[in-house]
Amino acid sequence: MYEVDFAEFPSTSATASGEFFARAFGWDVTPYGPSYTDVRAPGLTFGFQADAAEQPRAPLVTIRTDDLAAARAAVEAAGGEVTKEPFAFPGGRRFHFREPGGSELAVWSPE
Repeated sequence: MYEVDFAEFPSTSATASGEFFARAFGWDVTPYGPSYTDVRAPGLTFGFQADAAEQPRAPLVTIRTDDLAAARAAVEAAGGEVTKEPFAFPGGRRFHFREPGGSELAVWSPE
């Protein structure tokens, strides 16, 4: 199973970004400290990363899977390049990859 269920955006203030979407659309916000906030919208959860060392350069689309190792093998077999090795985060583990056209995405699993 592979499904797009998360997108991460760079932000100068994760708190302000979360508060905006809560006020504007009434969406649920979960802050994970001062530099990261999740926003749950119908059909998609997205996050705002304010830590300059961790920010994606552009919006980062994240694909959910039940088998992170199999997803990595599939990405590499299809010509993708792993750009960030698997790591733990609140909610699971993920890795980042670049597809042949140059866009960076991530795959995560709630392990």
